Amino acid sequence: MRFSRQTRRDFLRTTAAGTTVALFGAPAIHADSKTDSRVILGSGDHKYEVTHNWARLPSEFTWQTTHNVAVDKDGFVYVIHEGRADQTDHPSIFVFDPKGKYVRSFGKQFQGGGHGLEVRQEGTDQFLYVTAYQHLKTFAKLDLNGETVWQKYAPMISKCYAEGEATNPEKVWGRNRFLPTNFAFHPDGGFYLADGYGAYQVHRYDKNGLWLSAFGGEGKEDGKFKLPHGLWIDDRPGREPSVVVADRANARLQWFTLEGKHLQTMTGFILPANLDTYQDLLLVPDLASRITLLDKNNKVIAHLGQDPEWEKAMKTAKPRMRETPNKWQAGRFVHPHDACFDQNGDIFVAEWVATGRVSKLKRLS
Repeated sequence: MRFSRQTRRDFLRTTAAGTTVALFGAPAIHADSKTDSRVILGSGDHKYEVTHNWARLPSEFTWQTTHNVAVDKDGFVYVIHEGRADQTDHPSIFVFDPKGKYVRSFGKQFQGGGHGLEVRQEGTDQFLYVTAYQHLKTFAKLDLNGETVWQKYAPMISKCYAEGEATNPEKVWGRNRFLPTNFAFHPDGGFYLADGYGAYQVHRYDKNGLWLSAFGGEGKEDGKFKLPHGLWIDDRPGREPSVVVADRANARLQWFTLEGKHLQTMTGFILPANLDTYQDLLLVPDLASRITLLDKNNKVIAHLGQDPEWEKAMKTAKPRMRETPNKWQAGRFVHPHDACFDQNGDIFVAEWVATGRVSKLKRLS
């Protein structure tokens, strides 16, 4: 799951004092001694030390296209794979301690379609919310040990789906199919579910998992989607809570009231995949090889892990860069599919690559 490094002078700028400075997302190698070499992304108040080989699997398991990542209140990190449908006994969800050591695994029922993953605090307990697409077409609530609380299928009450989509799911795609991608959590205990690859709807459920309503549908105009892949509640300080959606194939973010009324659209992204918040920051993993940070006014602070040279290399690589890990570089991202903050403001990144890649960005300032 790793990479070879280009000559450092290809992507570093060194000051006269011999230290290195990170440019708008480009990595810097910082060395305090001959044995201390660190890759730093960002600048100013937003600098991160990158560890690409952060999470390690025991030898009996294999990486099977990492998709999403989540962190619980104790700092344990959960990673979901799409998994291989023909390896039905292989787990799709892996848990690592705060130092990246494997703890446990489960979720073989999501093999071949594992996708979305979030941790939610409910009273004194924490739960995992999971989506699965492809032939599985389901979403579920689990405890942190992988025991199922409930599992559901297409909300036929919404009138969005073909007959049999909930009772006889098959690997068939289309706008009348159910292919859920991820969750956001309503302040009242309910949740939102994005049908990112199917009907392009965002469904709202109550705290008991009962369907209430939906908004969206296919289109380019405000309030419509072309692959609503990720979503989150934007409740940063000074804001009325709203639902922000990563409208991936439309290359934009859209904000909605909690009732689903369109508020705002922001363009300037490439393939925004998911979202998370920490204090005043909005985090946007972009499948096109970068992590974007926005400030409280939604001004871009940085595009981490990408610069023009790497962007060009990604576009021109044959075979595709995701298929050639020997060409990956320190401090560069290939396909960030999901990213999230922990309680310290550190960032974990899961990339859409078959060999698996989970990176930690430790906040330095």
